[in-house]
Amino acid sequence: MSPARFRAGMVGAGNICEFHVAAVKALPDVELVGITDLDRDKAEAAAKAWGTTAFATMDDLIAAGANVIHVLTPPAVHGKVTVAALERGCHVLVEKPITEDEQEALAIAKLAKAKGLTVTVNHSLLYDPQVRRALDAVKSGSLGTIVSVDILRGSEYPPFEGGKLPPHYRGAGYPFRDLGVHCLYLIQALLGSVEDLEASWCSLGGDPNLAFDEWRAVARCAHGLGQFQLTWNTRPMQSQLIIHGTKGVLRVDLFAMFHGKRAATPLPKPAERLLNAFSDSVQPLVDVPIGVWKFVRKEVKAYQGLRDLVADFYRRLQAGEPPPVSVEDAAQIVRWIEKVARAAEADHQARQAKFVLSEKVPFLVTGASGNLGRATVKRLLAAGHKVRAMVRRMPERPQAGVEYALGNLGDPDAVDRAVKGAEIVIHAGAAMKGGWPEHLGGTVVGTQNVIDSCKRHRVRQLVHISSMSVIDWAGSAKRGAPVDESAELEPRPEERGAYTRAKLEAERAVVAAAKDGLPCVILRPGQIFGGGINLVNGAVARNAGGRWLVLGDGQLELPLIYIDDVVDAIEACVAKKLTGGQVIQLIDPETLTQADVLETAGRGKKVLRVPRPVVFALGKLSELPLGAIGKASPIGVYRLQSALARLHYSSNRAQELLGWKPRVGVREGMRRDVESAG
Repeated sequence: MSPARFRAGMVGAGNICEFHVAAVKALPDVELVGITDLDRDKAEAAAKAWGTTAFATMDDLIAAGANVIHVLTPPAVHGKVTVAALERGCHVLVEKPITEDEQEALAIAKLAKAKGLTVTVNHSLLYDPQVRRALDAVKSGSLGTIVSVDILRGSEYPPFEGGKLPPHYRGAGYPFRDLGVHCLYLIQALLGSVEDLEASWCSLGGDPNLAFDEWRAVARCAHGLGQFQLTWNTRPMQSQLIIHGTKGVLRVDLFAMFHGKRAATPLPKPAERLLNAFSDSVQPLVDVPIGVWKFVRKEVKAYQGLRDLVADFYRRLQAGEPPPVSVEDAAQIVRWIEKVARAAEADHQARQAKFVLSEKVPFLVTGASGNLGRATVKRLLAAGHKVRAMVRRMPERPQAGVEYALGNLGDPDAVDRAVKGAEIVIHAGAAMKGGWPEHLGGTVVGTQNVIDSCKRHRVRQLVHISSMSVIDWAGSAKRGAPVDESAELEPRPEERGAYTRAKLEAERAVVAAAKDGLPCVILRPGQIFGGGINLVNGAVARNAGGRWLVLGDGQLELPLIYIDDVVDAIEACVAKKLTGGQVIQLIDPETLTQADVLETAGRGKKVLRVPRPVVFALGKLSELPLGAIGKASPIGVYRLQSALARLHYSSNRAQELLGWKPRVGVREGMRRDVESAG
């Protein structure tokens, strides 16, 4: 056992653990004993990355000498772990919020006092350099009496890669608990104790996995009113603290690390406004370069407030002083945060209660909030079928005849609830934006979850919507053969992008499942348009300053297909009961080029064509700087070779197996598309 008086152990190896580890390792008189987590592999990986030891349990961590426990678990078990650490004779630093129940927090305070131990809570923004500078300004009296506070905070959660849902997606109140705590203790520090808190919440789709992604709260405090907004919709993200006083207003930007102040002066009001506009503009020009310089020199680091709070916590332990944040103060914050979080959860549960799933349903459509999914649901309803739609967000206006299964495709439990009782599954869901983590969770893991549930519940048929992007376009162009279902699959999907890579892995999973007996059929639509999907996209042209920018000569043949014709093919698959794992491409037989499309749907805008040699030269140049930092270019040569491949497409199998041919066709589809666009 180390002779150090304080020996820290980390319980929970999540994202924040890294910064607690770094904070402790920077303290010369504190030893880091190790890490434990219920996920032993996660603990082992974290310990290896951060140069410490993984332990199976907290008891093992304490037996190895830890006498200060950092509780870094999900908030729901903060209280339980804190009590266990106190019972074993350890001081505790617990992540915010201390608990999800005020009385539990007060019981922790009582237990700590009885045992002569110290507990503090990571209200880290109180130690953020910019916030401390603002608090010093308030104490100096330069702002006069503080009468109100506004906080604007944007956020985004890490991409969900599939598997068990993370805590922030499991509970409707989690986002408010997560960030609202920071806002409320800052308001309390500036305006005195909170006497009431009222809030509103809604979902706008910024993060479709959150029950509510927009929050606004107003706190009535002992010395004024404070309000804060939490948003997962506003871009760019912001974190601003605005302090209103009787002598001035101070704006603190915590992301850009600058202050902007407007002060009351004896000058005439027009002159005062001009002076304040100047001072408010100049100060950021001073603060931002200083902040960047400090960050480059590592005088200020990521989560600097946390690092400084941890250092002060151990300093106070050594000196026998009260902790940085008392449990009693933290408990008061919990009281008001829980008032709102629990009300939001009750609201969410009441909304969910309206969406009951039948024991049996003829059709399940995944990705039902997407364009193709919506069109498919609409057609099935028109045919008199009852439909179950799997969506991530509760619809504001539910459709008659549709029952909604809520959840993320990457969550196996949500998928299983959706598939259970369905006779036919039309799997149109997939990630359409983001990087590889989003596509991995939404497309690859999501499709495997659908496959597993279809097997488990013995569905009659799975209709899997794949994509023509899985084809080796560059290689097919060299071979010169028409692109049909026998074409080679993409050999270098990582270079084509996350969408192609994910759709390819998903299709291969379905093909493998078909060989194992899963009754399914695979449709590979070409470039779908209509029903909200733009006809003129990146494959046709790009909008550049009021002109269409076309890469190449504009004579590439496009594998177009109107959305209603895709839905016809889906219906035909069901009617024909195709279940042998057949792969069927869907492409309109009428050949149209980029130039043809722009002539009809280009709205008369001029077209600028970039010669192919220039395009490839630019692509090659883009690879050099990005390659130097280990990143792939979005316009790399191989990607351009695929995107600009001169191909001819064939869809004879659709006619042979489904009796399908376009009912609307691209010409009529283009007319409808142009007409609907006005």
